[in-house]
Amino acid sequence: MHLHEPGSGTASKTLELLADPGQLPLETPLPLAVFHHDGTMLLPQGGTLNGEQRDFLFAHFQPYRNTADEASLASTQDSLADRGERGKGPLTLDDMNLAIGALLGIRSQAGMGREMLPCRLIGFRPGGAMFVTPPAAAKPAWEPFQGEQVEIVAIATQAVFWLVCTVEAVCTHPFRYLVLSEPGTIRRLRERRAVRVRTQLAVRYGVDLTGSELDRLGIGCDISVLGMSLAAGRKIGEVGERICVVFPIEAGNVGATFQAVAVIRNLRADNPQAGLTLHGLEFDTLSPESQVALKTFVFDRQDAVSYWAGMPT
Repeated sequence: MHLHEPGSGTASKTLELLADPGQLPLETPLPLAVFHHDGTMLLPQGGTLNGEQRDFLFAHFQPYRNTADEASLASTQDSLADRGERGKGPLTLDDMNLAIGALLGIRSQAGMGREMLPCRLIGFRPGGAMFVTPPAAAKPAWEPFQGEQVEIVAIATQAVFWLVCTVEAVCTHPFRYLVLSEPGTIRRLRERRAVRVRTQLAVRYGVDLTGSELDRLGIGCDISVLGMSLAAGRKIGEVGERICVVFPIEAGNVGATFQAVAVIRNLRADNPQAGLTLHGLEFDTLSPESQVALKTFVFDRQDAVSYWAGMPT
């Protein structure tokens, strides 16, 4: 299992349709990364295509190039290096990289078993305090009050975090919002279950488990931290056989190439497109780097509220 940094950043995109297959050279490193119409990376810069792979790409995807300036890779790498240094000490809000508008879960620390109620992050204050909307519920059974200790679950780009804050103020003007103290405790949560998210990824695959000869291209229809569904133009192998899969993912606005050996667990009839065979794959043991990148990719696309139902109380 390998995790490689590709040759281009992915923080910002201005997409331009590739109408001519000839814009993607064969058997030579691609001069540009290729994206789907929704901004999902299909192929990283520097990857190679054979004729069959390119035909499959244009038949089942809408390839785009990113015309935006991608010179931000160096600054992104510097940011990750800084985060690595910070990671040597206690986690901070900076390590979480929460964006304004991020969906959070909130509940009182008093009384075990309370459900997480959704709220949104609307701002920060110097010193680490957070401004959030009141918890949303049709019939609120709980109203936060000043001085109350609350638990927060935040699904950030890197992982799911759990933190404890104190309600510093309950404000009503110019609208209702809460002021939460700087977190006294932050810890990274583990998944309680394998959340599966729908995708449309360009996946290279082959029977060479080293990944050096991957001459086929398929569609990654959905993915979890344990496995994925792969639609291919032909039956890849029998149940129990192993193949190698490689596909680009974006983890926290950083591009990476995910590679793993996977076991074919089933062949399904509910094909996403006519003429394709759908394979249920289970990943072999992944490296810590691959696990982090894959979890980040899944977290970015999952429904946060449904995930909270599986969190510990």
